[in-house]
Amino acid sequence: MRVGAAPYGEAMSTKTRKPSVTYRCTECGWTTAKWVGRCGECQAWGTVQEMGGSQEHGRTRAASSVATPARPISQVDSSVARFTPTQVPELDRVLGGGLVPGAVILLAGEPGVGKSTLLLDAAAKVAAGAAGEAMRTAGPNASTGEGAERASGSRATSSGASPRTVLYVTGEESAAQVKLRAERINALSDTLYLAAESDLSAALAQVEALSPDLLVVDSVQTLASSEIEGSAGGVSQVREVAASLIHAAKTRNMTTLLVGHVTKEGSIAGPRLLEHLVDVVCQFEGDKHSRIRLLRAVKNRFGPTDEVGCFDLEENGIRSVSDPSGLFVSRTPVPVAGTCLSVTVEGRRPLLAEVQALLDKSSTAQPRRATAGLDGSRVAMLLAVLQRRAGVALASMDCYVSTVGGVRLTEPATDLAVCMALASAAQDRPLPQRLVCFGEIGLAGEVRPVPEINRRIQEVARLGFTHAVVPASPSGPGKIPPGFSVREVTTVNQAMELLFPPRAG
Repeated sequence: MRVGAAPYGEAMSTKTRKPSVTYRCTECGWTTAKWVGRCGECQAWGTVQEMGGSQEHGRTRAASSVATPARPISQVDSSVARFTPTQVPELDRVLGGGLVPGAVILLAGEPGVGKSTLLLDAAAKVAAGAAGEAMRTAGPNASTGEGAERASGSRATSSGASPRTVLYVTGEESAAQVKLRAERINALSDTLYLAAESDLSAALAQVEALSPDLLVVDSVQTLASSEIEGSAGGVSQVREVAASLIHAAKTRNMTTLLVGHVTKEGSIAGPRLLEHLVDVVCQFEGDKHSRIRLLRAVKNRFGPTDEVGCFDLEENGIRSVSDPSGLFVSRTPVPVAGTCLSVTVEGRRPLLAEVQALLDKSSTAQPRRATAGLDGSRVAMLLAVLQRRAGVALASMDCYVSTVGGVRLTEPATDLAVCMALASAAQDRPLPQRLVCFGEIGLAGEVRPVPEINRRIQEVARLGFTHAVVPASPSGPGKIPPGFSVREVTTVNQAMELLFPPRAG
């Protein structure tokens, strides 16, 4: 080493080093040292982008002052976050009571399921209800003279504009097309404004001009910003549109309803960040060949996520169904082998549903297993339990198991009904009339207790049923209605001995 030369480590530290570059997935935040086409965490394609050199400290510095200082939580006024009913009972049930000012709600569903019809009907009812309240406040002379001045004055006292205006922004259809649908479903109101815009800046300008109390955007994938590269519906565009609309909703205390598209797998199109940013995520489900539609809350910051709303999509609009129990039961004059009724609890609502099973001798070496409205892997497990634990020969039979009315049953409490329907089809013996079965079945053939046993019994008794086969529980079935018979079972064999006694002779 030369005299006076710097040590090796110090010499290297004085050199200019090339800043390290990292790549981050815009969907889940996964990082990698080199670019890849597919994220190694969420398996999304084309979402890994260069993030630049790593920094020891963040770039954002603290602001010199804040507009709204922090306050004790006990001094925060929560009255501004009250629920406002939409006058659509089933929608209010799922949302937890209605619309909350400043909330952003995302409604997703397959094409043609009725998303636009539902939101247009809700927007018209909110606008018509607000207009009616304003007319009642103004008095009988609201149309002319002093009453009109009082009405306009009372509406202008809040935020400098009408607090009950509803703006419907459509990016998929023209204004004339939406008007035709509104006339068909009787969703016309003087305080419901319609704008056909596909540019985000134009939609925000409409919001600035009207200052609506409720904003409906149909849909978030059709709006695009000229400041962001990419076509409408892309990851960057959806992120920018959602961020801008959420900022406008929070700063103006404006409730916002967003329509979202879904992919062919059934998930919401666009970045996963969209579901994290919004306050409520609702899924609108239904079979295109059936009029019944179900609304579920996947995420809800203001209410429960276990509620379900039921709607009937008619020719003249969409109607809330407050008692849907009879919609998922077939109407046959005589008992048919292979059918069994069950009670599933969707949220806090017990629903009566029917399971149908059909068995046929297979003509191939590999018997077919087909399901509709039920989990296929769950049905395969129940078939194995029936054959191994109850001795029902099903190995060489084609099995078809389905529900009635397009309802999808995911609760394990329907296991017993599926097994009894399969056993009934295997023996070609119909189950007794006015009978329901529910209970979860394990791999050992045991029938496990399920929640809300008494509530299910009360519901089927109200509908006129007289018998129920339920799992045995330590607390018992609870209070039994007069004239109603409840039989508790602990195994599948016990249920089959009860429902299929040996034939005489």
